[in-house]
Amino acid sequence: MNLYCFTIYRSSSQLSLSVFCQHGRVKIKSTAQQEEEKRKEKEKKLKAFVSARDAVLKKRSAGEHDEEALQLTRQLLSSNPDFATLWNYRREVLLHLETLREKDEVQKLYESELHFIEACLKVNPKSYGCWHHRTWVNTRLPQPDWTRELGLCDRCLSLDERNFHCWDYRRVVVKASGVSVEQELQFTDRLIGSNFSNYSSWHYRSTLLPQLHPQPFHSHRVCEEQLLKEYELSHNAFFTDPNDQSAWFYYRWLLGRGVCVCVCLELLCICEDTSAHPMLCVCVCVCSRARGDDQLCVYDLHVCVCICGRSELSVEKSSVLQAELQSCNQLLELEPQNKWCLLTIILLMRALDPLGHEKETLAHFQTLKEVDPMRSTYYSDLCSKFLIENTILKMEYAEVRVFSLSNKNLTTLCHLDQLLFVTHINLSSNQLLRLPPHFAMLQCLEVLEADDNAIENLEGLYHLPKLEEVSLRNNQICKLSDLESLASCTKLTRLDLRGNPVHRTAHIESELSQLLPRVTALSL
Repeated sequence: MNLYCFTIYRSSSQLSLSVFCQHGRVKIKSTAQQEEEKRKEKEKKLKAFVSARDAVLKKRSAGEHDEEALQLTRQLLSSNPDFATLWNYRREVLLHLETLREKDEVQKLYESELHFIEACLKVNPKSYGCWHHRTWVNTRLPQPDWTRELGLCDRCLSLDERNFHCWDYRRVVVKASGVSVEQELQFTDRLIGSNFSNYSSWHYRSTLLPQLHPQPFHSHRVCEEQLLKEYELSHNAFFTDPNDQSAWFYYRWLLGRGVCVCVCLELLCICEDTSAHPMLCVCVCVCSRARGDDQLCVYDLHVCVCICGRSELSVEKSSVLQAELQSCNQLLELEPQNKWCLLTIILLMRALDPLGHEKETLAHFQTLKEVDPMRSTYYSDLCSKFLIENTILKMEYAEVRVFSLSNKNLTTLCHLDQLLFVTHINLSSNQLLRLPPHFAMLQCLEVLEADDNAIENLEGLYHLPKLEEVSLRNNQICKLSDLESLASCTKLTRLDLRGNPVHRTAHIESELSQLLPRVTALSL
């Protein structure tokens, strides 16, 4: 290794030059004089650019569509290919010249334009204007060369495999040229084989598989035989590099696409005769993947929970998930702190048996928070969601009106739409910071216990017509204004605010009596 340094110093009124050579590369520090020269050079270029821009805009205003306009826009776009107005003007000029020339000349005109665009792409490979203009030019070409365009895409993707502009353009070219889905799938094979971290290739693959290998009667899903092959491909990828997220995202998509098992508490059907079923009648299971969109999503693997009975997995689906869970557990033994593996295991356990795997799930969440502290809040919220779902699952009878979520370390509330007929909720000893606005949908709620949290906001306690008793001991309610929403609960008579900072407010009792005149049992 060559490592040396020398410095030339002159008088303080003159410039100094420092030269460093490290790892065989010479680096020269910029001097004040050099910076000034650069500034003047930029200023000179800017004046020339502005002058040319003004000339172009003047010609466009005058309706001039000639060769000079092409030349002027070429000069400007060569240095700044993201000037959309100039591309628009250029198209106007080309359309005009097209009417004045023979077919062969039009072909040459647009081929020349393609060469110019390619030069602009070298300046900025992710220029929206360049790719859009290239698409337009190929629609005007009498004889487009799609093989050349595919070659251009290959070259661009070899330089930047995640250039989504190029991926979008490739899809246009593939559609126009009639390239088969099978050929494109082989193309993704080649890219993924050379680099497992090519997220764009995995995503493109996810759009191709349902077309080439659809499941009978479910065209948006992938047939089982191909799924098994894709599982193996994913295994190869994340066993090779467990920390790369690309293969994990694709793997989660595969699990959700093929099995379509989900925790689904999204739609609610309430019987007209609520006396027979005081909580709810049916929870309609809706899987986001069943809508047929092809977006690759990290939440494609869900867990299905129904209030009126769990949606059981078939033997075949269960065996597939068990095998995948076993594979992930094998990887976890090798990589015990891999967050992608841990999270996928949690979701697989949720799909197979959310109650039977509850303790293991909680342990894995704790590990996730330790190995990935930056996302600990996300993991806490997701764990809270799963715990609430499990509690709902444990409610065997629809007549149950008391719902307890105490001492579960909850950080968020969800699925409140499943508790519309609950009259008593216990949220004590958690880590809640607020009662969210959708808490107000609990129109049958009579008693709320939310002691020993860190609640600062009560916006969800709004217009609850049957609410009679609220206990908020040991929270973080600081201002009288934080309690204003309770004034809309017309039957509230008992309120416990012990252990909250608000009790230090001057004249708090008289203020509360004015704000909540119906409250007869107030504890501060």
